[in-house]
Amino acid sequence: MPESNRIALRQLLLSRFDELRSRLSRRFGSSERADEALQETYLRLEQGSEIGPVRNPSAYLLRMAINTATNLLVAQNQRLTVAETEALLQIPDDTPGPMRVVESRLEVEALKRALEDLPERRRAIFLASWVEELPHREIAERYGVSVRTVQVELKRALEHCAARLGKRLERK
Repeated sequence: MPESNRIALRQLLLSRFDELRSRLSRRFGSSERADEALQETYLRLEQGSEIGPVRNPSAYLLRMAINTATNLLVAQNQRLTVAETEALLQIPDDTPGPMRVVESRLEVEALKRALEDLPERRRAIFLASWVEELPHREIAERYGVSVRTVQVELKRALEHCAARLGKRLERK
C-alpha cells in the first residue's frame, strides 16, 4: 500500500505539473526555482521512504514541493559565489606571525629584567601606575611621598626601561 501512495503522488505531480509550477513560481518569484523544486520533489517521491496514508494528496504534494523549494533556497543562500570566496581569501590575516611572537616575548623578558634593576620603590611606583593603573595621588599616599616624587620616579623608571630596551622616549 505505501508504494501505491508514492506512485499516486508521482502521477498527481505529473498531471498537475503546470498548476504546481505556477503556484511555486508566484510564491518564490522564479519559474526556474519552481522547476528545480518540482524536479527534486519528483526525485524524492521516486527514491524516498515509505509514505503512509494521505488524506489530501494535492495538499500533501503542494506542501512537499514548497518545503523542497524552501530547502533549495536556503542551501543556495548558504553557498558562496566564486567572487565571494576570492574576496574572503584576500582578507589579510591580522594575527602576528611566529617571528613577531618571538620578538614580543623577547621584549617582555627584556622589560622584566630592566624592571628588576630598578630600585625597589621606583619599581613599585612604576607597577602601581602601569599595571594597577592607580592615579598618581593614590600612589603618593600609598608610599608616603608627594605626587611630584611619583612623577619623577615614573620618569626615571621609563627612561631606564627605554634605555635597556634600546628605545627612544618621545617628549611631549
